Amino acid sequence: MKRRNFILTGSLGAAGLGITACNREGRPESRKEIPGIPSDPPKYKSMKSAHGKPVLGSNDKIVLALIGAGGWGTNLVVRLARMKENIEFKYVCDVDDTRGGRAISELGKFQGYDPERVRDMRKVFDDGDVDAVMISTPEHWHALATVWACQAGKDVYVEKCISHNLTEGQKMAEAANKYERVVQSGHQNRNADYVRQARNYIAGGKLGDIVNITVDELLPGPVPFNEKESGNAPDTIDWDLWLGPAPKVPYNVSRNKSWFYYWEYGGGKAMTNECIHQLDMTRIILGDPGMPESVISFGGRTLFDDNRDTPDFLTSTFDYGDFTINLRAGEFAPYMEKVSTEVRYSDVLFPDWNNLGTKVVIYGTEGMMMIGRMGGGWQVFGNEGKLVDQATGLFPLNDHMQNFLDCVRSRETPNGDIIQAHMSSALLHYANMSHRLGSEKLNVDPDTERVVNNENALALENGTYRPGFEIVV
Repeated sequence: MKRRNFILTGSLGAAGLGITACNREGRPESRKEIPGIPSDPPKYKSMKSAHGKPVLGSNDKIVLALIGAGGWGTNLVVRLARMKENIEFKYVCDVDDTRGGRAISELGKFQGYDPERVRDMRKVFDDGDVDAVMISTPEHWHALATVWACQAGKDVYVEKCISHNLTEGQKMAEAANKYERVVQSGHQNRNADYVRQARNYIAGGKLGDIVNITVDELLPGPVPFNEKESGNAPDTIDWDLWLGPAPKVPYNVSRNKSWFYYWEYGGGKAMTNECIHQLDMTRIILGDPGMPESVISFGGRTLFDDNRDTPDFLTSTFDYGDFTINLRAGEFAPYMEKVSTEVRYSDVLFPDWNNLGTKVVIYGTEGMMMIGRMGGGWQVFGNEGKLVDQATGLFPLNDHMQNFLDCVRSRETPNGDIIQAHMSSALLHYANMSHRLGSEKLNVDPDTERVVNNENALALENGTYRPGFEIVV
């Protein structure tokens, strides 16, 4: 079995150098042992959350724009239009002219005119008529698009994973507060009644003390991958604008269509593109704990020795002191499946937990809870597998988007606020960093949110940006 961990070397130095002195518990004695690691908390932590005064009445029309018109972005705006919440879409923006056609035609039917198609999102931001934008681009564009939108006075609905690295999430939260914008993440479980019920159940002590949580994102596979040769970009796409903050490289259809397999654009299909939902849901249920004390990951390219950067399987452990979270993410299990549509929209059915690849299992001293993401509900089991309690749950996407629209009008904090979205996303960034640094155990300072025992982590936390695409709040 071959495994490629993509350990960072060269200009960043060898992984594992410069580790701080540690106490008996393995935690760093002082962050000052490694020069250059930021010692101040991120700016958003000292800012009072602000969303401005209402400028729209409860029934006023909200003018929107879609940025990133792929399949999921199209699904979002069509669902919104069907909700008939006095909205209209003025723009559909995508750098690829082959995308967005269905969104434009479907929206045209609902609102009586077609939205304008544009390639450059900055045209949307320059239009004072636009109240809010929905961002459904590849991950490497999420942060910059969100910051630009906030600076232009637009509210934002941004899809998961909201950031491409740790610092981006901090800057997004800072921008939302600085420019008094409502920023809702695409973490739909934040508006799921059954998830809130699970949180209250555990807070009431009915599972006893929580010891361990397992989070699964085990997708069907294995998925073979044959990277196509690079060449000239077709006239239908602005490749330079698609790359945006990422390094300049020749056009490659594999990078374009399977971007989540490349570190420059994403953090892995099973990781930042999928299991962010389960990790965020786990944090909700546990009462939104802060950053872990340490993180360690193991895995790599175990099934195919191909040109993909991101692992086909990764297992990570997040140590919170009183409890641990174990994450298992990969694409190798044809016998595993997501919560079915039938279960998602049912108030009587539960998933087959044995074959559910997108579940969370919470182990307490008095019982075990199994819960499905974005519909599926939860069940609690005790001794000898006895069913103790349960609650069904529905797919909360419409409620989630309704919450965003309500907050655009009221200026209240949305349930999927950017700060909690950042803290959930940071877990996956830590996990990926551990893997890329050779399965190094990374100690985290809860105040600065920085890794304090590996100098090479800083470059991964900050990312790199092409001139003209830097993130400046």
